[in-house]
Amino acid sequence: MKSANLNTLTITEAAAGLRAKEFSSVELTQACLARAKERNARLNAFITIDEIKALEQAKIADTLLASDNSFPLTGIPYSIKDAICTAGTLSTGASKILGDYIPIYDATVIKKIRATGAVLIGKTNCDTFGHGASNENSMYGSVRNPYDETKVSGGSSGGSAVSVADNHCLFSIGEDTGGSIRQPASFCGINGLRPTYGRNSRYGIMAMASSLDVVGPMTKTVADMAIIMETMAGYDPLDATTVTEAVPNYTQEIIGSITGLKIGVPKEYFELEGMDEETKKIVEEKIKELEKLGAQLIPVSLPYTKYAVPTYYLIVPSEDSSNLARLDGLRYGVRVPGEDLYATYANTRAAGFPDEVKRRIMIGTYALSAGYYDAYYKKAQKVRTLIIQDFQTAFSRCDAIVTPTSPFPAFDIGAKKEDILAMYLADVFVSPASVAGLPALSIPAGKTEAGLPVGLQIIGPRLADALVMRIGNHLEKIK
Repeated sequence: MKSANLNTLTITEAAAGLRAKEFSSVELTQACLARAKERNARLNAFITIDEIKALEQAKIADTLLASDNSFPLTGIPYSIKDAICTAGTLSTGASKILGDYIPIYDATVIKKIRATGAVLIGKTNCDTFGHGASNENSMYGSVRNPYDETKVSGGSSGGSAVSVADNHCLFSIGEDTGGSIRQPASFCGINGLRPTYGRNSRYGIMAMASSLDVVGPMTKTVADMAIIMETMAGYDPLDATTVTEAVPNYTQEIIGSITGLKIGVPKEYFELEGMDEETKKIVEEKIKELEKLGAQLIPVSLPYTKYAVPTYYLIVPSEDSSNLARLDGLRYGVRVPGEDLYATYANTRAAGFPDEVKRRIMIGTYALSAGYYDAYYKKAQKVRTLIIQDFQTAFSRCDAIVTPTSPFPAFDIGAKKEDILAMYLADVFVSPASVAGLPALSIPAGKTEAGLPVGLQIIGPRLADALVMRIGNHLEKIK
């Protein structure tokens, strides 16, 4: 293969080529860097591209490959959402308040990936601290969709999705609180997995809502996703919420048959007022392919689905207001001095946070305040329990659930930015699995007549990450 096209490879293809000495990691990395630098001025997928460090890592990877002391990810170029800490590399969370922040440590998941000899080419743009569903809330500008540059990329991991979809790298590590991996994956026509809550460590992730945040892979194929999950998943003593269950052999488990599986189709996800009809039709056609693979489609009901968005948008701002209190401009990050301590806080946060972050902090602080905690945050947690029970009831009848990822394809940049409620409703299909802590995978389902990607979401029971990837792996092979 010509070196100019190496960036279009999957992880599986590139790993085979590296081991066959058809090309080097340096050549592969150079192809990715060339594409990223060429396209970033238009798409704005990266906040930081570190060419010097990337090529240094690639040279080390070639040494590992030559000595046969390598792993499946050795020499593979990748990107990381900028809300994930990376030692020695700028990590802003797409904010100005951390505009000069360079961590001295790696997030646990990144430490594991670095240990394999993978090559980090840069940090990707996102909605600031994950606050958004369109990647228009970044303080470094909107990320544009590679299929139509007038459209949003989806958020909050929009830069990660674009970096994979537009072949700037072979995979990316994103973060998903209420759909931030799955929704941009849907809009950009790639695969995005929200793992079971606790399956991957959150240590070193810039916390948004601690009871919902997860880290996951964004890839060109499900097989690539399984490779990454085997590398990054597992218990971490630095994160008390990680599970102790052993990490499965995902690459083997995803190739198992899905014949005989019962796949639930929840009516509530297809009766939403305002759902795009073309999106609905594309997803329904993709779901029918499961029957060709030997699975059985059965109707299920998730009646509390309609409460997931309001529940999510009470829990998230409440936990946001607590987590973001640490950003005061005193210990690290940018400081805007004032005449006293209060003025310094006020000036720093006014300049360092975009409007959406300020909005969520204020809502969350109000919801947690004396006299309102029981009425808002505590009640939201009770409804959360009902949503969890909803899924448990459904999974007593089926093995997995399939839904649209988003009620519509990518929309115009600026179309919903000022309509806050409409923007929040973009999370309507992805927030229920988040609230319940379940694994959920978005895979490409097809394209609209305008050429915009549409995603199908596969939701599984707790720790059934291998199952949702197995279903996705079989579905993506049907062209």
